[in-house]
Amino acid sequence: MKKYLFLLVALIISSSPSYAELSAITVNKPNVEPLRIAITNFYAEDMEDRKLGQKMAGIISSNLENSGLFAPLNPRSFIQDDESLAKYGPRFSEWRAINSQALVSGVIKKTDDGRTRVEFRLWDSFGERQLLGIAYMTNPSNWRRIAHVISDDIYSRLTGEDGYFDSRIVYISESGSPLHRVKRLAIMDQDGHNHKYLTDGSNLVLTPRFSPTEQVITYVSYVNKKPRVYIYNIDTGKQKILGDFPGMTFAPRFSPDGKKVIMSLAKNGNSDIYTMDLKNNKLKRLTDNLAIDTSPSYSPDNKKIAFESDRGGTQQIYIMDSDGDNQHRITFNKGRYGNPVWSPRGDLIAFTKILKGKFYIGVIRPDGSGERLITSAYHVEGPSWSPNGRVLTYFKENPTGPKGEGRSSKIYTIDITGYNEKILVTPKDGSDPAWSPLNE
Repeated sequence: MKKYLFLLVALIISSSPSYAELSAITVNKPNVEPLRIAITNFYAEDMEDRKLGQKMAGIISSNLENSGLFAPLNPRSFIQDDESLAKYGPRFSEWRAINSQALVSGVIKKTDDGRTRVEFRLWDSFGERQLLGIAYMTNPSNWRRIAHVISDDIYSRLTGEDGYFDSRIVYISESGSPLHRVKRLAIMDQDGHNHKYLTDGSNLVLTPRFSPTEQVITYVSYVNKKPRVYIYNIDTGKQKILGDFPGMTFAPRFSPDGKKVIMSLAKNGNSDIYTMDLKNNKLKRLTDNLAIDTSPSYSPDNKKIAFESDRGGTQQIYIMDSDGDNQHRITFNKGRYGNPVWSPRGDLIAFTKILKGKFYIGVIRPDGSGERLITSAYHVEGPSWSPNGRVLTYFKENPTGPKGEGRSSKIYTIDITGYNEKILVTPKDGSDPAWSPLNE
């Protein structure tokens, strides 16, 4: 069960369809025809709850539309109202009349103990059957998260993939001039809401990364001009120092089981990759050469590590076993490659590429085949995967001012097919985003 959410009961009802049944969306092709879906306001007898139901429907609609796989219909086109739908069920012919392939309805009720019961149902308009029905109990203040959870339920049922809406993104909030840039650790829901700052900007912070197993991040902070690696628990607000390291520390990242942190440490002018066991804080060196080895990222099965190195003369992506053995290069096309990040599915590695002075975000298979460039800009960097491996977030930086003396940095998301690129609105400039696992 999800934390703060209590799954009540699956409300499964099946009827014999008299029309063609709704099939799952094909999600692995570009230019997918979005599924037309009607998302009605969640009905409530109480006026305050009715307003809440309208807000929840709006969030669900926005989430599904932003995925690029759904086309929510204009509520003005609805023939059956939400009260009739809640009390008597769908009049399917009226939903087919507006070409609604799928339909979402819901009911909100207050309980005697002060909590809120949110029930929703997903219908196949042409198959005339219920596809999904679930009820949740929660605190009234938790309504926005319930809407994200329901969005995930709908997404999963209609695509066959896990959702990603009940997740968060941590990033570096930036303000000030290029010479006096203030960088603060910040976090928000994946849709940009519930934004808050985690640090006050008094110390430089860099490279936040989520644990794959819990709501915990690791990041680098420069205290008295010395790099220090921190572990920060998002739910409790508590943090601890993982270690003070001489020289430079780059891009700490958790292992898939959350038991280790892997990072690049610069000692005596040479950068190599190390792991640290979080139980005893013992370091283990994985690479040992005169090249710059950095930006390590584990495969989701914990067996491999992708990293970048210039040992071959240019910046390229390499892979090694998790114990440091079998180090080999996988990128051989033109350009320089860096920032490799393994997909949670294990099938792809995202990267940053520089070619002829232009930056790209791309993906490649772990064996080095199938390279695809999916977005580009004056400066684009820092890819991070959604928890279902379907979407990437990253930041783009562009010069500003009459002579290009300033800069503006914004966070984006894009589907791995290279379509549906969207900007995530933040209070100030943003860089180096990192996606959380699904909330538990």
